[in-house]
Amino acid sequence: MKLNIKATGIALTTPISEYIEKKINMLDKFFRGIDDVLVNVEVGKTSRHHKSGDIFRAEIQITADGQTYYASSETEDLYATIDEVKDKIVHELTSKRKKTLRLIRRGGAQIKNMLKGIVDVGDRNWKRFRRKK
Repeated sequence: MKLNIKATGIALTTPISEYIEKKINMLDKFFRGIDDVLVNVEVGKTSRHHKSGDIFRAEIQITADGQTYYASSETEDLYATIDEVKDKIVHELTSKRKKTLRLIRRGGAQIKNMLKGIVDVGDRNWKRFRRKK
């Protein structure tokens, strides 16, 4: 995984970059088996004229295996912003993984039913079944 960190409007100090690296390294579990993963992180201070105080912004863009994932966040604390944007990107990655698994399982079930002769190949009105918990 290749990590690029960019700071706009603030100085990128060692503690900030180490904190970002620690949070981003938690995302390795989503990209097992994929070598070419590019993670772009941008942190900075934005000026909001209608708000007083400092407003920090963090953005994460991940490009892996032909897919692009993006999340951004704005809060008054830099570290809270980094945590929030990491949570958003984790949510996006898990939802993508769940959708892919659901598609694979549904396709496998349809193939199994076709092999059993339950569903005709030309029939497009397949019923959706849910598992009981």
